[in-house]
Amino acid sequence: MNDSTKSSLLLAGRFLLALMFILAGFGKLANASATAQFMASGGLPNLPGLALLVGAFEVLTGIALIVGFKARWAALALAVFTTVATLMFHAYWSMPADQQYIQQLMFLKNLAVVGGMLAVAALGAGRWSVDAAYGRD
Repeated sequence: MNDSTKSSLLLAGRFLLALMFILAGFGKLANASATAQFMASGGLPNLPGLALLVGAFEVLTGIALIVGFKARWAALALAVFTTVATLMFHAYWSMPADQQYIQQLMFLKNLAVVGGMLAVAALGAGRWSVDAAYGRD
């Protein structure tokens, strides 16, 4: 595979991985009180400020991942965040039988996202990134 194809695939991969976080983050920012109520269902305090903080984190790290700015750190932070959120909100093994299947799918989807983030953390953002432009990759 040539370098241009690799760079294109890495950029597309970063974009697709980050898209979920950016959209979810904007959703949290737009409706912090409902997000805080949902977060409380997972054992966190019902604090709209916390929802805003999480939303800002998702948007900013998602953008960093897309443009490839400190991409390894952004990916690692999103991997940790996703692992914690997955364990808190998709613990399918402790849910009623009628919810287990869909929650297990969500759990496994999130683990796949964590895998993608760990790959970016290990390999970097690639040639088409802010990090590469400044010799940091």
